[in-house]
Amino acid sequence: MLSEKSDFWTELDVVQVTGSTNTDLVNAAKHGAPEGKVLIAEEQEHGRGRLDRHWVSPARAGLTMSFLLRPTLPREQWGTLSLLTAVALEEALKGVCGVNAKLKWPNDVLIADKKVCGVLAQVEGNAVIVGVGLNVSLTEAELPIPEATSLQLAGASTLDRVEIAAAFLAHVAAVYRTWNERGPASVIERWRRNSATLGRHVAVSFPGGRNLTGRAVGIDGHGCLQVAAADGTVETVAAGDIVHLRPQD
Repeated sequence: MLSEKSDFWTELDVVQVTGSTNTDLVNAAKHGAPEGKVLIAEEQEHGRGRLDRHWVSPARAGLTMSFLLRPTLPREQWGTLSLLTAVALEEALKGVCGVNAKLKWPNDVLIADKKVCGVLAQVEGNAVIVGVGLNVSLTEAELPIPEATSLQLAGASTLDRVEIAAAFLAHVAAVYRTWNERGPASVIERWRRNSATLGRHVAVSFPGGRNLTGRAVGIDGHGCLQVAAADGTVETVAAGDIVHLRPQD
């Protein structure tokens, strides 16, 4: 699957069930696993999203994978790897499945304003492990939240997970090579072009409990969101949970 599309990926393992593909690759990174290692699980029992949210993926209904990177760019730019992953997935879904996706800061991929995929990047030493949970053939009843969707519900032209995974990994490899060689500017521009967040009114919840409401006006060179409050001040948000607000909100 990988050799046909890209020579970047060095090892691909597929397991029937695991607790968390990210946790498995974090452990592999601790033991010196090389860049380019990919792990795909048919079923995940203890997946972890942002802010330690727990989620379970039904068997063979999604594409649940993690991959290991060892970036050469300065560490302060590694935060853009989740944006890179979302950009690569948006491009792969358009090319392979014929669906138009949009990108929600910091790490979600949306179809028709509903979440079809989440991305989680974790740093372990000099490695970054990026996890992806894509809803492929989930039915309405199997969706984890009402605000979610799947490729099947979105009318994708194919639900072949092997085809989707191969295209996605090829896109990741190509975009990552450019990112590593030239910096994150190209990734940030591609993310901006397909953003569902920029220009929207948003509510930001910070890890410490503080809240901010304003208009999302930009993304800086480190992938942080810039939010303009009602008084005109612009705050740079490095980490937080955001909700897209309707005009009447």
